[in-house]
Amino acid sequence: MVRDIMPWRRRKNGGKLTRPRREDEHPFAALQREMNQLFDDFFGDWGMQWSGPRWSGLRSQADAGAVSVDVAEDDNEVRVVADVPGMEEKDIEVELKDNLLTIHGEKHHERDEKKRNYHLVERTYGAFHRSIPLPGGLEEEKAKARFKNGVLTVTIPKSAEARTQRKQIPVASD
Repeated sequence: MVRDIMPWRRRKNGGKLTRPRREDEHPFAALQREMNQLFDDFFGDWGMQWSGPRWSGLRSQADAGAVSVDVAEDDNEVRVVADVPGMEEKDIEVELKDNLLTIHGEKHHERDEKKRNYHLVERTYGAFHRSIPLPGGLEEEKAKARFKNGVLTVTIPKSAEARTQRKQIPVASD
């Protein structure tokens, strides 16, 4: 019956609704509680932080993929600035093909510390991949990438045609 799978029961001696004790809880209620706990553990603080130590590996992968990118365009060029702190120039690859700018980086860091009472070995790995669609009319062969102090700046000049292909649209009122 439906009332048998509900997580509360009417007592025979007074008709009050009470929650059952864990040991006589219905199996479906126990399954639901466990599934709720599983989803709460995984999706708990989605968007803020991964919850629980069980998902610490996912947290580092998510943080590694979070590269801040700014894209700006003026009359002469398109400029993409990516913050990649802690990385070096040799760790980053930049590719521009068919108006799609792809920035890829991978960082490997190892620390090995030996003291009299302990031995510490620590390894961190992180990779990111970011693809940014760009407008047409760019001179891809003249693109330049500069890296300084953890900031990658990619500059792609516009073609002469793209610079002049600007159409002013008049605004009319009704």
